[in-house]
Amino acid sequence: MKQIAAILLLMSSAWAADFHLTVAGLGGEPDYESRFNMLAADSKKLMGGDVLGGAAATKAGIQKVLAGYAAQAKPEDTLVVVLIGHGNVDGAVFKFNVPGPDMTVDELRGWLDRIQGKQLVVISTSCSGAVLETLKRENRVVVTATKTGTEKNAVVFARYWVEAMRDAAADVDKNETVTALEAYNYAKQKTTGFYETQKRLATEHSVLDDNTLAARLAVVRFGAAQKAMNDPQKRLLLARKEELESAIDKLKFEKAAMPIAEYKSKLNALLLELARVQEEIEK
Repeated sequence: MKQIAAILLLMSSAWAADFHLTVAGLGGEPDYESRFNMLAADSKKLMGGDVLGGAAATKAGIQKVLAGYAAQAKPEDTLVVVLIGHGNVDGAVFKFNVPGPDMTVDELRGWLDRIQGKQLVVISTSCSGAVLETLKRENRVVVTATKTGTEKNAVVFARYWVEAMRDAAADVDKNETVTALEAYNYAKQKTTGFYETQKRLATEHSVLDDNTLAARLAVVRFGAAQKAMNDPQKRLLLARKEELESAIDKLKFEKAAMPIAEYKSKLNALLLELARVQEEIEK
């Protein structure tokens, strides 16, 4: 059995993310801005690769990184692209909100089509379901936080997608490898649980295209960094981080029913504590 497991692990390594890009788009508000960038930073620590955030996360910046991948990638390689932020549909065209001109799905498709190998593209934004038909292609897994372009509210899916990269519970078959399908199922279940706990009508319904490839495409393997996240102290910090994230989402939902000064005071307090918890997690 050990020999079989070793062979399977070697086979799965061929699917490792040779190229990985995470982009934190415009937040529009300070709390979204900081949370998008925190998620992107977590993504880099857990999966490696390149991260674009803040002023660097422009359409030109994304194009430059992907063009670099296109110049290097081989048919046996794997590309993972994760977009975290806000999206909108302008007419019939999906756009990812970034500093300067927004990036359209057609532009993204053109850049991705020049890159050889297998691809996983995760669009964790509002309205992201609008990209499915445009991005669909052989050897490309597409994950969206919403099922259509009409689900316009901010999404929580990105939080749980990144969480899947460090939570051993996402590794359903316990082979120390989280596939795209395992990560998606974990994030989908957590997102559903979020709305049920908050007693709110779900405003996002994620979609995964190409289950077959997703089941074979490894996104992350649990090593020292991930194991460190499973020690008792880290678990407590991660639990507190989740509580704070949920409290911020709940506060934003209740914003219209309270004075703006009270809202800002409560939001700033939550963001400060979130930043402190994040700092402790990163030690």
